[in-house]
Amino acid sequence: MVYLWLGAFLVFLVVEAVTVGLVSIWFAGGSLVSLAAAAFNAPLWLQFLLFVVVSAVLLIFTKPLITKYVNNKTIPTNADALIGKTAIVIEDIDNDETVGQVKVGGQIWSAYTEEGNFAKKGDKVTVKSISGVHLIVK
Repeated sequence: MVYLWLGAFLVFLVVEAVTVGLVSIWFAGGSLVSLAAAAFNAPLWLQFLLFVVVSAVLLIFTKPLITKYVNNKTIPTNADALIGKTAIVIEDIDNDETVGQVKVGGQIWSAYTEEGNFAKKGDKVTVKSISGVHLIVK
C-alpha cells in the first residue's frame, strides 16, 4: 500500500502542477498522511479513513483562507470597470420603448434605467450593472 499512496501523492502533485488553480493539493496532503500510516503497517481501513478525513479537513479549513488571500486583488477590466462610474445620457432612456444611450469613459452604450424610470438627455447617471450589451443606470 505504500506504493499506492506514493503514486496517489505524486499524481495529485502532478495534477496540481499542471492546473491553474488549487485543485488537488488537499488530496495530496491526505495521501501523504495515508502513506505514513501505510509505512507503519496501519490497517487498510484506517489508511482510507485518514485519507478522507485529512483531505476533507484540509479542504474545509484551508480553501477559504487560500481563496481569501490568493487572487484577492482582482482589478476590474474592460466593461466591469464602468460599474460605479458617472455617465451622461446622450439619448433619452425609456425602458418601455427600449431606447436610450449614455456616454461613459469616452464610449457610447445602450442603457436602461435600474428602476424603470425615465432619464432625459443631459442627465448624469451612475452605472449600476451590465446586462448583455446594455448598461443599467440609476
